[in-house]
Amino acid sequence: MDNSATMRPSAESEDALATLWRLVWLRWLLLCGLLAAVLLAPTSLGVPLPTAPLLLVLALLAGFNLAVGSRLRRREPQGALELGLQAAVDLVALGVMLFLSGGAANPLVSLLLLPVASAALVLPAAGAAGVAAGAIALYSLLAVHFVPLPIADVERATRLHLAGMWLTFVVSVVLIAWLIVRMTASIRARDAALAAAREQALRDERVVAMGALAAGAAHELGTPLATIAVIAGELEYEEGLSTAGRADIAVLRQQLAACKEIVTRLASRAGADRVQGAAAENADRWLDALLGRWRSTRPGAACFLRTAATEGAPKIVVDETLEQGVVNLLNNAANAGGGTIEVVLDWQPTQLTIDILDNGPGFSERVLADAGEAPLSSTTGGAGIGLLLTRATIDRHGGRLLLSNRPRGGGCARIELPLAGIIAERRAA
Repeated sequence: MDNSATMRPSAESEDALATLWRLVWLRWLLLCGLLAAVLLAPTSLGVPLPTAPLLLVLALLAGFNLAVGSRLRRREPQGALELGLQAAVDLVALGVMLFLSGGAANPLVSLLLLPVASAALVLPAAGAAGVAAGAIALYSLLAVHFVPLPIADVERATRLHLAGMWLTFVVSVVLIAWLIVRMTASIRARDAALAAAREQALRDERVVAMGALAAGAAHELGTPLATIAVIAGELEYEEGLSTAGRADIAVLRQQLAACKEIVTRLASRAGADRVQGAAAENADRWLDALLGRWRSTRPGAACFLRTAATEGAPKIVVDETLEQGVVNLLNNAANAGGGTIEVVLDWQPTQLTIDILDNGPGFSERVLADAGEAPLSSTTGGAGIGLLLTRATIDRHGGRLLLSNRPRGGGCARIELPLAGIIAERRAA
């Protein structure tokens, strides 16, 4: 039966390799069935067979299948011509065995359909048509030239032939159905992966467009922020200003400085995948520093960090977009209200986890189902852009964003990141 390493030199995909491995196993099943027939037919059914030549053909076909499996394990590319030659080997091997055991009158002649079915799965249309034509020619030849089986009792020979035809039909149906079902499942899985990739590409396109708009907005915001800073500085030294007023002006200038820093970073790093030359630091120290910077922009929000892991924190290098994603989730938690925000940091050998817990009303069903897939309307009047950008950033790092509602009230936003993409080194515990 046909089978081999890959469909074509350009089709080194996992689904193609999986298909070819199925064909290898299908060939092994066929060999086992033929071996059982050759060994049991003379003794159990009283049908004389040329056992030695038939076993030699089976041994050669088994060696051929071992060679095919070895090439599959090495992932060596094979073209359509080589696959067609392998189908020809299968047909010739079956043809020789049928020639030695009754030709077209042998009830196992329907096994010639198996190489044709497998060739149709892995060969282009021209190759599959060639294999089909070869099978038809071989069947026609076996109807004329063959070694007859010496069975004197005609009635018994007829019964054996009918029983053999039934068995061959059952085996062919089971094997072909199994092969086609598995192939259909592979095609559906591939189509689902392609659909997911298309959706991801569309999300990335929206994110890139928003990044370009953000860079332009950052450039335009520089002038009005500078003007506001100048006016705030003049107001701070205004005569007759109360102590409370001066404190408010100081807070205003602090917030303006934070805004200018954010705008400057956004304008200079828009579109960058990773901060160039960023230094590695312990994950707990990085997150603590990030929370400190966030508190300066949200002085009214209460937030604390808790570390769940007990071993030494890994050293990581984090880019600006990932930090902004964490900030977006912190802002959502602060907007939800409900008191103190708890941030839980944990890590395992292969993964870093950040949980952002609030005591607000929790997420709506729509947000739980769609957040991060497309812009959403939020209860605070926003467009859900923060969640969209955060989801895109985490996906780009190979991680996951999981939203859930806590049993006792409040929401939980979990970031799961593979350490392989951000780790610099692991400090000893």
